[in-house]
Amino acid sequence: MLVAMVIGTVVATRKHERLVGDKIQVVQPLNPRTKSAQGDPLVAVDAVGAGVGELVLIVQGSSARKALDKESCPVDATIVGIIDQVDVE
Repeated sequence: MLVAMVIGTVVATRKHERLVGDKIQVVQPLNPRTKSAQGDPLVAVDAVGAGVGELVLIVQGSSARKALDKESCPVDATIVGIIDQVDVE
């Protein structure tokens, strides 16, 4: 899992039929300790209704498809949680 911030949305009038109705967001992975950007932004399907500016949990790979209950869907990243607080010692 990754900690990320939603930094934008994607609007696609034409997309794979299994993605119709799904919200797609642009997320920036963050270092959980410093909340500074870590790596390149990703495009992720939103399974929880996150909004721009919110901290979220991201899963990638086969876990991303399983989180959507869409095994044959072409998804590599899914937002699976909205973070309320991060405590790092």
